[in-house]
Amino acid sequence: MTGFEELAQQTALYPKESPLAVKQGQHSLLIGLPKEVSLQESRIALTPEAVAILVRHGHEVIVEQGAGTKAKFTDNEYSEAGARIAYSAKDVYEEATLILKVEPLVEAEFEFIKAGSTVISALNLPARNRDYFKRINDKNLTMIGYEFIEDKAGNMTVIRSMSEIAGSTVMLIAGEYLSNADNGRGVILGGITGIPPTKVVMLGAGTVTEYALRTALGMGSDVKVFDKQLYKLQRLKYAVGQHVYTSIIDSDTLTEAIQRADVVIGAMRADDGLSPIVVTDDMVSRMKPDSVIIDVSIDQGGNFETSRMTTHKAPTFRHHDVIHYCVPNIAARVAYTASMALSNIFLPFLLETGTTGGIEQMLYANRWFMKGVYAHKGTLTNLYIAQKFNMRFKALDLLLAARF
Repeated sequence: MTGFEELAQQTALYPKESPLAVKQGQHSLLIGLPKEVSLQESRIALTPEAVAILVRHGHEVIVEQGAGTKAKFTDNEYSEAGARIAYSAKDVYEEATLILKVEPLVEAEFEFIKAGSTVISALNLPARNRDYFKRINDKNLTMIGYEFIEDKAGNMTVIRSMSEIAGSTVMLIAGEYLSNADNGRGVILGGITGIPPTKVVMLGAGTVTEYALRTALGMGSDVKVFDKQLYKLQRLKYAVGQHVYTSIIDSDTLTEAIQRADVVIGAMRADDGLSPIVVTDDMVSRMKPDSVIIDVSIDQGGNFETSRMTTHKAPTFRHHDVIHYCVPNIAARVAYTASMALSNIFLPFLLETGTTGGIEQMLYANRWFMKGVYAHKGTLTNLYIAQKFNMRFKALDLLLAARF
């Protein structure tokens, strides 16, 4: 040490490092972001920018090493934002009390997770069994499912956001598998002078169809949209602002349209757990060879009798010589965009949770958010799930009323 440094220390002139002061909320959250391990999932629920805001409000965030890599967010970005980097999933699950992830818990994660924790993730009900919910109850977990979360206006915010992304992506997928590069029909999605336009059938008149329809119409495709509800078709035409062929699902009309189609997109979601099957095996058998089916609703069972769940690693299979694309997490194909969308949804919720005093207080103060909860501290609170698996059920509002 030089004489100047010694003198500076003695006179308190030597600079000293100190942690940046952060705002302390009424209830600090300990949030864990583990790395996804199932179904080639690439998304992460919070971006580094969102983590920085949470840390400034006095919350602690633990991120597993490499959790954001596939979405193009580095460990260094999370560290610079104030997160603590954990070197294993076990460290995250054993320490955090609020786990924020994309895919449902897998068997190994049940071994690590701390009893009494809260988990916010997708559920993908058709892929779950009774043992999954029994393990949730045994661990005394509170579970909030992406598929059930609503906002104050009654909109399913996560579903709509991911549906916008899936709808914007689905026609790109269709074009990919129609091409010769993937042994498709060698057909371009669009209207070329002197050549009849590609025929596309869309099932369901929700958000996925709205965004897919915009893309398809812009490319010059001949599109027909079917739904069970007339008001949904009317709302779709108003949202798109263009004339488009729409029809109530009728067996004869639908069968003929599917038989002529180059691409059929299934996007009819469930009202109570499982999506309706509207296209039978026989209808698929009459489709053109090398035509394409994209079942966006496969995470809720699917709209085609011939569908079975696939992954990004092996996304397609052939049945009746028709290409089936049945990947449940289409939004993971554009993980950076999807992660930003998820982060925009969960950041305000987490900030409000900290202000109100915790998850239970947040649920009690915002009854609209209750619909996202399907298990609460060892008890199923979703009636459909409880009836499906013959398990004990208690209404969440009664459980919360008893606690407060």
